Amino acid sequence: MAFCRLSVDAVANNAISVDNIFVNNYLPYATGDCVKVYLYGLYKCQDAGAKDNTLENFANELKMSAEEVESCFYYWQEQGLVQVLEVIPFEVRYLPITNALSGFKKYNTKKYATFNLQAQEILAGRMITPKEYEEYYNIIENYHMEKEALLMVIKYCVDAKNDEKIGYSYITTVAKDWANRGLTTAKQIENQILQFETLTTGLEYVFKTLKLKRLPNISERTLYKTWKELGFDDEMILYVAKNLKKSNFEYLDNKLKKYFSLKLMSREEIENFECEKKEATHIAKKITTSLGLYYENLEPVVENYIYKWFNLGFSVEMLESVANYAFKTNVRTLEGLDKVLTKFHKLGILSLPSLNEYLNGVLSVDKKIKEILEAIGLSRNVNQFDRDKYKIWTETWLLPDDVIAYGATLASKKEQPMQYLNIVLSSFHDKNIKTLEDAKNAKQIVTSGSKMTNKHTYSREEMNALFQSIDEIEV
Repeated sequence: MAFCRLSVDAVANNAISVDNIFVNNYLPYATGDCVKVYLYGLYKCQDAGAKDNTLENFANELKMSAEEVESCFYYWQEQGLVQVLEVIPFEVRYLPITNALSGFKKYNTKKYATFNLQAQEILAGRMITPKEYEEYYNIIENYHMEKEALLMVIKYCVDAKNDEKIGYSYITTVAKDWANRGLTTAKQIENQILQFETLTTGLEYVFKTLKLKRLPNISERTLYKTWKELGFDDEMILYVAKNLKKSNFEYLDNKLKKYFSLKLMSREEIENFECEKKEATHIAKKITTSLGLYYENLEPVVENYIYKWFNLGFSVEMLESVANYAFKTNVRTLEGLDKVLTKFHKLGILSLPSLNEYLNGVLSVDKKIKEILEAIGLSRNVNQFDRDKYKIWTETWLLPDDVIAYGATLASKKEQPMQYLNIVLSSFHDKNIKTLEDAKNAKQIVTSGSKMTNKHTYSREEMNALFQSIDEIEV
């Protein structure tokens, strides 16, 4: 029978190549000989029927003794990656590596006899169940935490909670968290606990400030340690804690991490920030009220909109004024207001005086357009279509107002006067007519009896003069 061979499941799953799980979870913690034996055995499994697939040849090829090879395979059997089928002759079967991570692994409880006794002595208030022991074995073997280190974790959890009946889910959560942060040896755990004890006095002051009448748990001690590592001293932590709206440890953690992300590390910087935030919140409330909106929590409005508008250079008066205009013209969302303000920013209109100047210019142009509409017999408000046409006549074709006014007299009482006027002015432009005298001398530009086609139906007014004038500006 072959010395090394694959299980039926392993063959079915094509588990011949080295799995990443092996590289990540097992290789770093095994000895060089054990890794060498596992990988070479995996290679030999591909040709399990070969005559030289024996323990002796295997050992010779690796320049190891047969006993050393057997010892390595027993190690992998403890890890759940192989199964020793026979001792004489020695025979090994490779198992699917996922089985080891799926709870199929059987632990050798004999080697944990001393650990079990010591753990039970620490948790003297209750009996440790077999399932709990299994969880501890899993941490030791899969998280590669030393037994002594895990015992220290259990003892620390009992002391921190002052409870010898503490549940094991709390203990395993702490142990896994520390292991994931690279704390797996007794020395590393001891240093962690010493650091916690060093920070205890400062943390007690924080609890008093927050009016928390209990002992800090391990997660809170860890957070406090993190704050210190971020660079906050006790004075700063207590200052932030005193000014919280909620006496909550998690809320304090969120605040400090928010300040750190904004690079606010001094009392002066935080005071200035909070003062600006208070003002921004006040403005956010006024703007949302102007738009007919209600937010129980204005912080997202401040962070997503108010700060953005401040950074663009808008004055407070400008924001409030535009919000009022927006509501009157059916722009009643923050997204819509943001679009309007972005267009104003592109035009360089950032303050109320510049807005008034712009608006006066728009109204002045609208007044001229209104006179043209009345001249051609249209009694309606000026719309964006009219403004676009007027801009072409004056800025692109460079026609003076008196020439445009004369063209309006020619378009008066026509079936589609605005389209007729546009054709007349287009003729003036094509003939390079720039004066009223030349326009009057130009005969037969448009036949008086000509009929207009492609009728244009005007839509209802959508916005007032201010927002209509910027509607076509691309953001």
